[in-house]
Amino acid sequence: MKIDQGEIVGSLAELDALTERASGGAAGKTMRRIDQYARQYIGLSPFCCLATGDGSGHADVTPRGDKPGFVRILDNTTLLIPERPGNNRMDSLRNIIENPSLGLLFFIPGFEDTLRINGRGHVTKDPRLLAESTVDGKMPKLGIIVSVDEAFLHCVKAFRRSRLSDAGAQVPRATMPTLARMIMDQMAEKADEAKPAEAAVKAFDAQIEEAYRTTLY
Repeated sequence: MKIDQGEIVGSLAELDALTERASGGAAGKTMRRIDQYARQYIGLSPFCCLATGDGSGHADVTPRGDKPGFVRILDNTTLLIPERPGNNRMDSLRNIIENPSLGLLFFIPGFEDTLRINGRGHVTKDPRLLAESTVDGKMPKLGIIVSVDEAFLHCVKAFRRSRLSDAGAQVPRATMPTLARMIMDQMAEKADEAKPAEAAVKAFDAQIEEAYRTTLY
């Protein structure tokens, strides 16, 4: 699709002319620290999304999930996110080393409002900090220290529009192929090869499930 460059909003002045200014609670809700409500929210949250960007400005968002309160509050302006085993791409950590700016979006099951935090990150290997994030006897090797610049609660409109928390809106997983099938098909397409046989896909599915069972921590 060809983008009409004449319809691109190219300045803040043009954006302001097309939208209304934030007012009331939307304009005044930003905190510069973790207050009592942000503290309680983080303590109840088992899931957040972490947005980062590399030194060239390429953006990335990754999901982070664990037991409620897995993001630890070190003080009123500092958080610690443990780095659990994943796919070893280390996209977020690589980005933070190049560009410390980051954003967090916290969720609580059953809540439609969310908590947003913007700040700066640093990758730590300090065992004194990481020891308290030990689970099942396994201490994370790395963590992300977040220096909080902004913290504020976000309204429920996106959840209401998407019906994300509505059980009746859930899509059966069988609507799409398994993760193994999709990844293997994508890799085959990139290599200009035939799609893998079903037996190979089932073996990969089993390998993924075994990794989920044995390497969460």
